[in-house]
Amino acid sequence: MNDLVLRSGRLWGRTGTEDVVVRGDRIVGIVPSGAERPVAGSPPAAVVDAGEGVVLPGLINAHCHIDKTLWGGPWVPHTAGCQLQGLIGDGRRRRGELGIPHEDRMAGLLTDMAAAGTTHVRTHTDIDPDIGLSGVEAVMAAAERLSGSLTVEQVAFPQSGLLVEGDTVELMEAALRMGVTTIGGLDPAGVDGDPVAHLDVVFGLADKYGAKVDIHLHDGGTLGLWQVGLIAERTKALSLQGRVAISHAFAVGEVARPEQRRVADLLAGAGMALFTCAGFSDPIPAPAVMRAAGVPVGLGTDGIRDLWSPHGSADMLVRVGQLAVRSGFRSEQEIELALWTATEGAAEALGLEGYGLREGATADFTVVEGVSAAHAVVEHLPRRHVFKAGVRLTT
Repeated sequence: MNDLVLRSGRLWGRTGTEDVVVRGDRIVGIVPSGAERPVAGSPPAAVVDAGEGVVLPGLINAHCHIDKTLWGGPWVPHTAGCQLQGLIGDGRRRRGELGIPHEDRMAGLLTDMAAAGTTHVRTHTDIDPDIGLSGVEAVMAAAERLSGSLTVEQVAFPQSGLLVEGDTVELMEAALRMGVTTIGGLDPAGVDGDPVAHLDVVFGLADKYGAKVDIHLHDGGTLGLWQVGLIAERTKALSLQGRVAISHAFAVGEVARPEQRRVADLLAGAGMALFTCAGFSDPIPAPAVMRAAGVPVGLGTDGIRDLWSPHGSADMLVRVGQLAVRSGFRSEQEIELALWTATEGAAEALGLEGYGLREGATADFTVVEGVSAAHAVVEHLPRRHVFKAGVRLTT
């Protein structure tokens, strides 16, 4: 018998109102409202009224840094400026005095993310000789506290550099042995000054441990584009299609559309993905160009209320709206393209199985007030209900 029926929802991408039928943690049916009938002799399913709200698949924060967060703590003014090395140095100097990483703050942030409809998070956790693996351990503990509400995937991240910091490579490998599933990188040329050796380490560890790869690439111009090509070559050489992503990719966002289309074809040919955060004035790879070429694009918040920035929200619809504004999106279709990066695009980029609003998919979805998905995004409308693996998290 069905465990749950969500009545009278307007599913994104479909017409009319429909009922979503859930058994266990799976969607087993999507039918016109009122068409679903219980099996004779079976106990009644729990019924939740969507009230003709908009039903979206679980939202995905595909790039964040929860280990750095000050969420729920006292106000801390920003003092680090806006240059990369200054931000890295300030964060490393001050994290001890501020109790970073802080398990309770991370758990509080994850709780608020889940309440806003986020069901999957990829977070990059700092690893360096000073902090060791304490951040990885704290994120694991916070994620365990929220294990029934959202899924947390960690990236072992060399925030201060991979090769220029002694013992970092060994610590990154230790993180993979602990169960971290993705190996990160950071500006192989701009920070480490040796892109070939940097990628040797990252892809060597990925190959050894069967890990995925997610490399921060802030380097712009021809230097950044050259590194995109190097990463694509490594991906194809090790047959890691579908398992490698570049985060930020400022160099791609800087160039004109014809050049972006060329890079998109390169990425698609290597089976790679991109992640963007649409932060401040950072260049954004055009979602429409990437999607047309078959390159999945995921959206994240980057840091949330941390030493890098006092800004940030637990609500991914806020970030989707920011991407839409930064991209000049106004039409319903354009705003829905921005939403794609926090749903289907992100799911494909992360390699999530069983995602979406369809029969057989995991029952991760949220009901949002509003008359359309674009309306929900623009006004960041309240969540009426949030479901994770068929369990209602909110009332």
